[in-house]
Formats: sequence, C-alpha cells, structure tokens
Amino acid sequence: MKISSTIAAAVAAAIIAGTCQAAETETGSGPFSAVYEEDPTLPAHVIYHPQAMGQAKLPVYVFGNGGCSADGTSSRNHLLDIASHGYLIVAPGVIAALHPEAAKPTEGPGLGMATRASALTEAIDWAVRENDRPQSPYFHKIDTHAIAVSGWSCGGLQAIIVAPDPRVKTLVVMNSGVFNGDKNLIPGMEVHKAMLADIHVPTLYILGGPSDIAYANGMDDYARLTTVPAALVNIPVGHGGTYMQPHGGIAAEVVVDWLDWQLKGDREKGKMFFGTACGFCGDSRLTLESKNMPSH
Repeated sequence: MKISSTIAAAVAAAIIAGTCQAAETETGSGPFSAVYEEDPTLPAHVIYHPQAMGQAKLPVYVFGNGGCSADGTSSRNHLLDIASHGYLIVAPGVIAALHPEAAKPTEGPGLGMATRASALTEAIDWAVRENDRPQSPYFHKIDTHAIAVSGWSCGGLQAIIVAPDPRVKTLVVMNSGVFNGDKNLIPGMEVHKAMLADIHVPTLYILGGPSDIAYANGMDDYARLTTVPAALVNIPVGHGGTYMQPHGGIAAEVVVDWLDWQLKGDREKGKMFFGTACGFCGDSRLTLESKNMPSH
C-alpha cells in the first residue's frame, strides 16, 4: 500500500468515526457559547464564532481540514471549543449536514484534495475585508493583526504553505508534516522541506505519537525550525487526534493556550510551554519540547 493511500485511509476513518461520535450540542469549554454557519460573503467556507460578539476584538484562526476535505465541520468540536474562548475561525468547505454530497470525501487509491491552500488565504482576505466593511456583522470586531493558520494532516500542509503570508502571526501544524525526502505523495500539493525556512512566526506542532502516520514527517519538520520559537507536543492517540472528543480534547486545550499567548499576549499561557514553571511539561497526557523561546 502506498503511503498516500495509508494517510487517506487514516484520515477518512478518523473523520467518519468522529462524525459518529459528535455531540450536536457541543459548544466549547470557554466562556462564550459558540456557533458555526455559512456566510454568503465567503462561499465554500464555514465560520465559527462566539454567538454573542462583545466589545473585544476576535483573533482569527484559519484551519485546513483533515484530508483537505470540503467538510468544514469535520473537526467542529475542536473548532467550536476554540471559538468559545473568543476566536473567529474559518475552515474551507461546507456544513456537511446541509450539503452531504459537496462534503463527501474524494475517492480513489491516493489522497485527493477537495480544497486548496488558497482557500486559507481567501479566509484571511475575507476577515480583513469584513472588519473594514461597515455593513458587516464583524465590522471593527476582528483583530486583523492577530491571525493564526492551522490544519490537520493534509490541512496542516496547507497551513505550512500559507504561513509565510506577512499577516500570519503564528502557525499550528496538527498531525502533519512535510513528507520526508520531499516525496510528492498528494497530487497537486506543492510543499517541500525547503519551505520551512520561510516560516517567520512562532510555530506549534501537535502530533499523535509514534503511531501517527505523520509522526516522522512532523518530527523532522520541527528539527528544521532553527530561528523561530517552536514547541512540539505529542499526544499518544495516533493520526486521528482528539478533534471530535468533547471540547476537542487535550489538543484543543493546548491550542487555546498557545493562541492566547501568541495572539492575545497572555504571558501566563506562555508559561505552559517553557520555563521552570512549564505547565504542560509535567502533564501525563502528553510530552512537550520547545526551543528558541523568549528569555523572559
């Protein structure tokens, strides 16, 4: 079996299993009730946000789906949880319950792509545009200087492609990594190890431990990050991650703390990742390493 077929099968199985376990009442663990919806001003994307948007501006978390699928709700527990902590989130695709055929995974022996990395850039463009549009419900409610790109598996590669965008302030790569040996195992996906040198922002890798099909690729990526603050978290759950566990599981907890630090400037959350009081360092649910961190 080709590696690409193995990855496709792993992602498809995880998405299917997650969908079956989804709690439709899931809104997140944060202080805000979160919702997701489609918006005619941004076709072929799903938007997650606090149901009641207050005075605080929302940082942006743009997320590439597992398998680069067109199901913008395939990781909804993860995304709803982050939104419930005061974030605006955009994922490519549609709401699968409303458009089952459009969200259906691509078929074939390899891993196809129903969405492209450009969809993440479109999401960033939209957020900037809506923040400046007087008729928008997001008018002056988006922090366009606090944008993260992220993604699961194939979607993580999309995030790596988009990360050099100067508007991006941090990168989160989940159960993913550029293929070792620069093998192009996903038709149409132009991503290479050399592109890691273009990453200019603090970066978090979250992997599923040695049983994760992307483990070796992600570990190698992390080793190549020599100039930016970086952290590597391994949660021993394999390639499927914790995306559809209640509140997105431990991975969502880690991501929220990272985003609060990187996008909201919460230094106490930064202490979860490094230093003598490192909060996640002694957490039995995961392992953590970090490098190039600030001295204060």
